[in-house]
Amino acid sequence: QVQLVESGGGLVQAGGSLRLSCAASGLTFTSYVMGWFRQAPGKDREFVSGIDWSGRNTRYADSVKGRFTISRDNAKNTVYLQMNSLKPEDTAVYYCAADNVVVITASPVLYDYWGQGTQVTVSS
Repeated sequence: QVQLVESGGGLVQAGGSLRLSCAASGLTFTSYVMGWFRQAPGKDREFVSGIDWSGRNTRYADSVKGRFTISRDNAKNTVYLQMNSLKPEDTAVYYCAADNVVVITASPVLYDYWGQGTQVTVSS
């Protein structure tokens, strides 16, 4: 079965950095757009970033542009999210997701598979 397993979350001070990883198994990784979403308490799940199968095309939410970088290693079936200059408002559970399409979409309902999430907490 398909599994997406996130890691790398934790507690960091404002201005710090974290690198999230998501290891995928049970699917043909290069057939999937990979996305990162986040959900803070009491808020809807929101799109953070996405990357197409080749890694050449990426998309970011305005709130993270210039601070976060998404990448993927197709040989390792893994997608990464490098998060720099973290802010308290970045605090959330971060999820990776896989979408069996060509174009990156920001709509969570269109993604086929989800990981269990990893907590990111940014202290002020």
